[in-house]
Amino acid sequence: MATALIGGAITGGILLKGSGESSTVKAVEDRDPAPVSASPAPSRPTSSPSASPSASGSASASASRSAAASASKSPKAAAAPPPAGSALGSWPTATAGRPVTSTVEVSGTYDGGLKRFFGSGALGGDGQDEDQDAVFELADGATLKNVVLGAPAADGVHCLGSCTLENVWWQDVGEDAATFKGTSPSARYTVIGGGARKADDKVFQHNGAGTLTIRNFQVAEFGKLYRSCGNCDTQYKRHVVIDNVRATGPGNTLVGINANYGDTATLSGVTIVGDSGMTVCERFQGNSTGAEPDKIGSGPDGTYCRYGTSAITYK
Repeated sequence: MATALIGGAITGGILLKGSGESSTVKAVEDRDPAPVSASPAPSRPTSSPSASPSASGSASASASRSAAASASKSPKAAAAPPPAGSALGSWPTATAGRPVTSTVEVSGTYDGGLKRFFGSGALGGDGQDEDQDAVFELADGATLKNVVLGAPAADGVHCLGSCTLENVWWQDVGEDAATFKGTSPSARYTVIGGGARKADDKVFQHNGAGTLTIRNFQVAEFGKLYRSCGNCDTQYKRHVVIDNVRATGPGNTLVGINANYGDTATLSGVTIVGDSGMTVCERFQGNSTGAEPDKIGSGPDGTYCRYGTSAITYK
């Protein structure tokens, strides 16, 4: 059975989707292999929102690779995210490049060693086309850490359930940086450290249920940092917690939520740089029909948009 490793030091089994076999591999030396690809796998049904800009779609029939890894020590080159409330660090320099031609499926923990992963072949898109495949797809409970996503980035990262994105950096966001799809109200998604640049529309798209926490993160040149899906076929109550985030303009909206579904946004320690006109929290009337959701208000209201004036600093 052929196996391949897309980079970084991984301990654990590498499972080629559809093979039914796994093999244990040891850490490999840091070198740039040929683009990663895999045998075609059947498409996977997912909740498919209609015309929403960033809606999750059913997975295409493109090949996918599984990188199931147990926890491993972070390489020396990988900088740990800062503790809560601390100053945010500078953007990292990638240690190497890795082209990815089919979605990498992760269970357990995958440490990329601050290598730069970018789409190639079927993942070579960088536009706003709906239903693009992700570069990384995380199983429920998985962790992706110390990764730089370069252009083209396709649809970034998909989380199928609770997940952790630690010290992940998007140099040029494609359709979305990450999409959260877990269907359980108890799903917990955590983004800690890292940053994203050049998002024409959304950085984080919340299509599923549960709570997303974004902490010690920086974003620049973006449409929205977070959006609760406005017109997914299946709608949920969603929550987002934003703490110690620096947003550098131009930016349109920091957070967009659906008040009619009971969404909440709790913000603290937000610094907005160079864009005093940025909307901090916008409320929408969401729907499940595919229609463009109506804007119904913005600003703190104590119920849906939960923050005070001291939570936002302008520079």
